[in-house]
Amino acid sequence: MTTEAMCPFNHTSGGGTSNRDWWPTSLRLELLHQHSDKSNPMGKAFDYKKAFLSLDYAALKKDLAALMTDSKAWWPADFGHYGGLMIRMAWHSAGTYRIGDGRGGGGRGQQRFAPLGSWPDNVNLDKARRLLWPIKQKYGQKISWADLIILAGNVALETMGFKTLGFGGGRPDVWEPDQDVYWGNEKTWLADERYSGERNLERPLGAVQMGLIYVNPEGPNGKPDPVAAAIDIRETFGRMAMNDEETVALIVGGHSFGKTHGAGPATHVGSDPEGSDLAAQGLGWKSTYNSGVGGDSITSGLEVTWTTTPTKWSNDFLTHLFKYDWELTKSPAGAHQWKAKNGAGDGTIPHAHDKSKRIGPTMLTTDLSLRFDPIYEKISRRFLDHPEELADAFARAWFKLTHRDMGPRARYLGPEVPAEEMIWQDPVPPVDHPLVDAKDIASLKSKILASGLSVSELVSTAWASASTFRGSDKRGGANGARIRLAPQKDWQVNQPADLAKVLETLEGIQRDFNAAATAGKKISLADLIVLGGSAAVEQAAKTAGHDVTVPFTPGRTDASQD
Repeated sequence: MTTEAMCPFNHTSGGGTSNRDWWPTSLRLELLHQHSDKSNPMGKAFDYKKAFLSLDYAALKKDLAALMTDSKAWWPADFGHYGGLMIRMAWHSAGTYRIGDGRGGGGRGQQRFAPLGSWPDNVNLDKARRLLWPIKQKYGQKISWADLIILAGNVALETMGFKTLGFGGGRPDVWEPDQDVYWGNEKTWLADERYSGERNLERPLGAVQMGLIYVNPEGPNGKPDPVAAAIDIRETFGRMAMNDEETVALIVGGHSFGKTHGAGPATHVGSDPEGSDLAAQGLGWKSTYNSGVGGDSITSGLEVTWTTTPTKWSNDFLTHLFKYDWELTKSPAGAHQWKAKNGAGDGTIPHAHDKSKRIGPTMLTTDLSLRFDPIYEKISRRFLDHPEELADAFARAWFKLTHRDMGPRARYLGPEVPAEEMIWQDPVPPVDHPLVDAKDIASLKSKILASGLSVSELVSTAWASASTFRGSDKRGGANGARIRLAPQKDWQVNQPADLAKVLETLEGIQRDFNAAATAGKKISLADLIVLGGSAAVEQAAKTAGHDVTVPFTPGRTDASQD
């Protein structure tokens, strides 16, 4: 073929050395237009809240329940039930959340995209989402992928006899990968360059290695040390806002179902979904180990079944944890795990895909941390003796895990939203009084400007109150007036002495107005702080010769220190 006859487009679109390769520290302005309307197939007019509220929620849950035991030959269900797989999918969707910057979590359905969808810790969760696909097709835009993934985990628990605390919908999907989340600086999977000093994990990261959700189940860097693993567990779960009791409840509860998969060497496992070719149709990790599915499947490389009832809620996990002594062994894939010593319990655990076989009890290194860490052990033994406390703690921790990243309870949708308010939801009291009108607002502005407070003091206080808001997990902000409470009132950046003077003055104006107002009308300090900032901006503009009006809408309330 002559040069003239060859296709002129013989290069990869967008390939070659990029501007970012040349100038890696340049300001990333493209982040300002990620998740734009142009990447959203729903269009500007689509209202997910309205769509969700039109959903036949009971029918959806019924379909999800039927799916759990509808085993498919292309990916057979362990023990005839997809519950364990769906729990893992939901957990790993929500479990990327970290409190340091509020990023991660299941609120946008990011598990569908790179890098999360191809993380080593998410091997074969592509199969779980593919199993959900017919249900997603049936209900369409009335249920987002983000909501469906979490709800599938809830239904999985319920179909296996566990009573959940409830479910709140309201997670609208995005349609492209997040570009503004820092997952670490490592360039290879499972690297851990995120540590410094003795074992100081870089903030805001919430996992010990690149591509993991929390910890390495074999132990720190694959070293099978349950005590050392407990340190990693406490650090990473703490960065997801979980205390020790919640951490134990989540591990025990989650590992009361299903199994891990390590039937053979990882060398048999193919590329992740992102690295697979077009013919794979979005699936990855194709295995050449025998059938590659069912009893031949390889996921984490660990081959552990925790209980005698892997499709039914029980206290078996803790019973086994303390009943048996444990010795180190390796899975068929060569991963470190533990088995009951001297063959104790052999024949008590069902095989996931062969009813004629029974096996012995096994545990992960990180499971044994619940026995050999003194704090975790105390909690675990209490749960062993009081299974009702475990059930309550797991229900609450699971709900927190799957909803923490959603922000205020007011964002929850659907018939299963719990009536109870949890402290981690940052509740504020409802408005129980008439709000100020335009005449009141004008009068209050005049009083604020005549109070002796400077424009700078009013603006900086309103700014400090509002600037705590973050869009990632919808936390913080002016509502609640938490700037007057610990710890915000003592933050050095808020200049505590100056802040106290401003708050004292505004509280006086608030008291006088509320005492004089008729028909129960009131203004909250949260509203007054914002109004003070607005009045100050207007005054500053007027001084400069400009007539501006800063819009103000009342309706904020004041949170309590408790």
